[in-house]
Amino acid sequence: MGEIADPVQLKEEGNKHFQAGEIDKAIECYTKAIKFSKDKKALAVIYRNRSACFLKKENYNNAVSDATKAIDVDAADIKALYRRCQALEKLGKLDMAFKDVQRCATLEPKNKTFLETLRRLGAEIQLKLKTTFSTDSRVQNMFDILFADESDKEKQEKAANNLIVLAREDAGAERIFQNNGVPLLVQLIDTGKPDMILAAIRTLSGMCTGHRARATAVTHTVGISKLCSIMAVDNEEIVLATANMLQCVYDSLSGGDKRNYGKEEALVLDSSKDLKDILLALLEMITSKKVSGHGRDQALNLLSKNVPRKDKKNTDNTKALFTIDHGLKKILKVCGQVPDLPDQLPLTENTQLIASVLLNKVYDDLRCDPERDNFRDICDEYIKSKFDPNDMDKNIHAINTLSGLLQGPFDVGNVLAGRQGVMEMMVALCGSEREVDQLVAVEALIHASTKTSKASFFISNGVTLLKDMYKKTKNEKIKIRALVGLCKLGSAGGDDYSMRQFAEGSTEKLAKQCRKWLCNPTLDVRTRKWAIEGLAYLTNDADVKDDFVDDEAAMRAMFELTQSKDKTILYAVACTLVNCTNSYDKKEIIPEMVQLAKFSKQHVPEQHPKDKKDFIVRRVKKILKAGVTSALTVMVKADNYVLTDQTKEMLARVFLALADDIKDRGTIVAQGGGKALIPLALEGTDKGKIKASHALAKIAAVSNPEIAFPGERIYEVVRPLVSLLNTERDGLENFEALLGLTNLAALNDKLRVKILKEKALPEIENYMFEEHDQIRQAATECMCNLVCCKEVQDRYLEDGNDKLKLLILLCGEDDVQLQRAAAGALAMLTILVPKLIDSTIMFYHLQTGQWLEIIQRLCIHDNPEIQHRGLVTVFNMLDADEQLAKKLIECELLEILTFVAKLEDNPKKQDAINAARACLSRALDSGLIKPNTTLMEFTESA
Repeated sequence: MGEIADPVQLKEEGNKHFQAGEIDKAIECYTKAIKFSKDKKALAVIYRNRSACFLKKENYNNAVSDATKAIDVDAADIKALYRRCQALEKLGKLDMAFKDVQRCATLEPKNKTFLETLRRLGAEIQLKLKTTFSTDSRVQNMFDILFADESDKEKQEKAANNLIVLAREDAGAERIFQNNGVPLLVQLIDTGKPDMILAAIRTLSGMCTGHRARATAVTHTVGISKLCSIMAVDNEEIVLATANMLQCVYDSLSGGDKRNYGKEEALVLDSSKDLKDILLALLEMITSKKVSGHGRDQALNLLSKNVPRKDKKNTDNTKALFTIDHGLKKILKVCGQVPDLPDQLPLTENTQLIASVLLNKVYDDLRCDPERDNFRDICDEYIKSKFDPNDMDKNIHAINTLSGLLQGPFDVGNVLAGRQGVMEMMVALCGSEREVDQLVAVEALIHASTKTSKASFFISNGVTLLKDMYKKTKNEKIKIRALVGLCKLGSAGGDDYSMRQFAEGSTEKLAKQCRKWLCNPTLDVRTRKWAIEGLAYLTNDADVKDDFVDDEAAMRAMFELTQSKDKTILYAVACTLVNCTNSYDKKEIIPEMVQLAKFSKQHVPEQHPKDKKDFIVRRVKKILKAGVTSALTVMVKADNYVLTDQTKEMLARVFLALADDIKDRGTIVAQGGGKALIPLALEGTDKGKIKASHALAKIAAVSNPEIAFPGERIYEVVRPLVSLLNTERDGLENFEALLGLTNLAALNDKLRVKILKEKALPEIENYMFEEHDQIRQAATECMCNLVCCKEVQDRYLEDGNDKLKLLILLCGEDDVQLQRAAAGALAMLTILVPKLIDSTIMFYHLQTGQWLEIIQRLCIHDNPEIQHRGLVTVFNMLDADEQLAKKLIECELLEILTFVAKLEDNPKKQDAINAARACLSRALDSGLIKPNTTLMEFTESA
């Protein structure tokens, strides 16, 4: 059959669909009718009708558009006018809606609906005007309080907080903006009072968030240089607030604002110059002596966030190239700072690590070899320019810069370390009389031996040098660093027992010394940090792992250090914990391949006896007892510029290892582990996100989700769990994710809708027919909880699908848990969707006998819960369709119902007995069975 081309017929079809509640089909018919209609008046009616459909679909812009087209043909079309009024009201355009309903009331003065709407909209407009004037006066009042010289301090704090809260809402931010707010906020900043500056910056942040026009105005009014000068102050709170504001401005200018601007406005709001100016200002900040350590950290952090591409598929890396041209030498200068020397830039404990992270991110963002060669050449030229045989300070600046590169883009640092004269300079510095020279040289040696595959030179030449320094020096700071260098070189074989670098027992002695320093509170944090660095390498050895977890004082000392301001410690702590829990990736050792390798005289990795399962479990229990979960939650809260993606992945691995035993999951939840895992599952490396998601699944599967993930956090758990529902994940990940989703789906409708929005439903349906029994059972239980959702019910009602048939077939499986879940889903569906019990479909399948047999088996099942669910399904079928009810009563089901109904009351089976009695009572009421004395007795009790 060809497409219907008659607009009248199409309009009538559309009307029928509209009356039946089939809105999408109605829109389709009206749209086709518009295409074929030539008559203006008929076209106006069709537009008016489609406008009503769009109202139902809550597509208010389209509803206004269609109603307007109808009104253009007939200005007195009262239906179109009222529909446009309704849509305009929903869009918040009250004055325009008021005009439309006023017109309706003029055309039909006695229509109560129009008069009531007219009254209501009039009142709402008055209230809005009152609120607007009230807001304007409140804004002015707040500024008056803040500028008053003798104002009450408590009043000023309240006014400042109110201003910040108001700016977070778009309407409030606009009122502040329109009431000369930006110049007034600049005046607040100029008072120089920290509280006032903080209030002004936070208010400006709210005004700029997600609004390009306001962000542009603020940038031009306040000035980028002024904002950077505020971020330069030595007040951590003000620095963080200003950095946050600059990030809000940058986001809004670079696409964070989703509003539609016209062509003219878009030209005015061209942000490319402003964005470039912000990057240049930040690059200027990082080498200015006027900038505080915290300010420098935040400038580097903002560059790290905004210079590299967010998506590597995007080929535009001009920001990285711009940063190299205008700022690479400046970043290198920060890396080369030696705090112990005079006339250095103000730094924090974290500044140089943040600079190394920035170098790494910029280098990773380069797309081709010429770009990477240029990066390396600039670094090479910079380091060479600092070497001076007559100026030791310049030499150690060069070596410290190399250390920064080795901690960032290691390949660049490694190439430069091999340049003629560099290693000789390191050796010379190691033999220097000055403490600072030795410290810089040893740290450079340590960083240079990071990658074992490239550490052969240092393994062969560095050990002797470091051993001499360790034995001869009396300076604890140098001694500990020399020891860390030895630890690194000693761990070059990883956890391969056959590749120990040192003699039996040497690594344990080094580790013992590290633990001793770690537990010494008289040493400064920076020195104790190096002790953890040593352990991060030595714990590749299983003997060292065991000794360390047995030393609870050392573990607690390490956990306490994670709370210090020096966050460069986090990576080493994470490494140590990954080693102790054996949560790193392990190569599978295939016995046949081992034999083949031995035969061909190849190296065969050996597992340490203490790296076997029972030893690992014992270590995990001891680490948990020492309070590792609390330490991990503190670490996760660290700023992103210090908590790198690699560190996040290691923390996720540790969490997964800790959550392996079901008995330990309660402890993890009690110490805040559930909340800490959410950010790890949402950000970081792909592998890290999977590990964190799996740990979340383990917790969600057995804990009360409302306790494990309190408040709104519970909704953030859904996406990580759904991410585990794909064929690339292993069976255990699939199974535990399904269990977690089942728990969440049981809580409330909002969570069920969230699960569906994450597109989990098709995956769950697929797993219902997985070969693995436990996965199939978990998926069916999840579906049992999801059938309360209308979207799921609609899928079962779709034409030509076998979902109901497949669900009943699952009820016939032998697995009791699977039967229980499938029977529960079936009972829920037949209650919630009576249409599903379509007599033609059900009748056909009952004729075949298989369905009927399955339902009968449910009704006589040994498990009272399954039996009850089966009987509830039968009751729903009896209640839904007379023809179907007749078919059910004519078969053996009547005998089953009678038998169950006659049973004596029994608390264990009472639900099933009552359901059977209710079924017979329903059949009796419908006249399908005749009353007799026995029947009357128990149907009355039903």
